[in-house]
Amino acid sequence: MPEAPWLSSEQQKLVSLLLSSHQRAFRRPLLACERQQSSQRLINQELFAAEPPVLAHAGGDDPKLSYVNAAALRLWRRRWAEMIGMPSRLTAPPCEQNERATALGRALQLDAITGYQGIRIDSEGQRFLINNARIWTLWNEEGLRCGQAASIGSWWWI
Repeated sequence: MPEAPWLSSEQQKLVSLLLSSHQRAFRRPLLACERQQSSQRLINQELFAAEPPVLAHAGGDDPKLSYVNAAALRLWRRRWAEMIGMPSRLTAPPCEQNERATALGRALQLDAITGYQGIRIDSEGQRFLINNARIWTLWNEEGLRCGQAASIGSWWWI
């Protein structure tokens, strides 16, 4: 049986950066169950199964999704293979992409923001409002920016 893609060594490294960058940005862990002694594989499983939708993207002018947990997959009604590598701008309807880009730019400038709200769209064209989201910069081991991540506090269909 093949290993789940969110447990790959590449994803384990990304989740480690995602969690350490969250701690750096907000001075608190993203997961209530983060433990120093837990294996990275277990931590990846816990983040994938976590209740709040969590996403990350990386890349230049048109960043691509590099991480999504199960809650985000359900919310956007997509499979892992459909979302990973997808331009992250496509998570929002075209008329909302400029507002989304502005918020991401502000989060990048400040390294992190809280209380973000915006309209998103699922794979079937249904719109939903995300509320009380946290957006933070991902930092690699060399101290360089390598992407952004978001955790969604709540959402509802509109």
